[in-house]
Amino acid sequence: MTGRLDGKIAVVTGAGSGIGRAAATLFAREGAAAVAVVDLAEAAARETAAAIEAAGGTARAISADISDPGQVEAVFDAVLRDFGTVDVLYNNAGVNSAGSVTDATDDDWERAFAVNARGTFLCSRAVARTMTAAGHGSIINQGSVAALVGVANFASYCASKGAVVALTRSMAIDLSPHGVRVNVICPGTVYTPLMEPMLTARGGGDLARGLAMTTVKYPIGRLGTPEEIAAVALFLASDDSSFMTGSVIAADGGMTAG
Repeated sequence: MTGRLDGKIAVVTGAGSGIGRAAATLFAREGAAAVAVVDLAEAAARETAAAIEAAGGTARAISADISDPGQVEAVFDAVLRDFGTVDVLYNNAGVNSAGSVTDATDDDWERAFAVNARGTFLCSRAVARTMTAAGHGSIINQGSVAALVGVANFASYCASKGAVVALTRSMAIDLSPHGVRVNVICPGTVYTPLMEPMLTARGGGDLARGLAMTTVKYPIGRLGTPEEIAAVALFLASDDSSFMTGSVIAADGGMTAG
């Protein structure tokens, strides 16, 4: 590894599995002094932290619901108490929400915005105070191709991820004068446990059929992997992307190109 995050303190939300776990472990391998592993599922967060520590890194597992302002404040109070600062925040945590505008429920809408949009806002607000005081930092938000193109039967999810893209641009304008960069990754479909129910539903109860129906949308001929999206996050977390802020990066295998 190249040590692209040497000495930095990173916080990754939704780090108990999938893209978040891949990013947290990659950040540690790339020299992060410590990684705060935040996830709603405490056991999953501990597993990720244990993997980092087994490889010689330093990690702190924290269980929290990022849609809850009090819990978010407690997360960052704990991180600052333990590590003194935050250099990188990856707002990866999110939820899916199926249904068109005619059949999505109020709960679908509220949950999608509570986690995907409000959670990103709350974590960013908490860490931005520390970053602006320090005069540097990188915030990486997790959008989706669903923020860039319409996706059938995902009204609440598309809207919430569109809000994340708009929030990213606003934050970039506000925080750039203070040395803080803010960018957003818009992944295409990445094969993670979170996606299996959606793929199964798309296939009419058949996961393999749903996977085939989804893959055909990608010119590259396959879905993404958590490690591929984590690599994009590493680039944005590191000084390699020092001239980038407010950028919307579609890591989507060509899905939005056509």
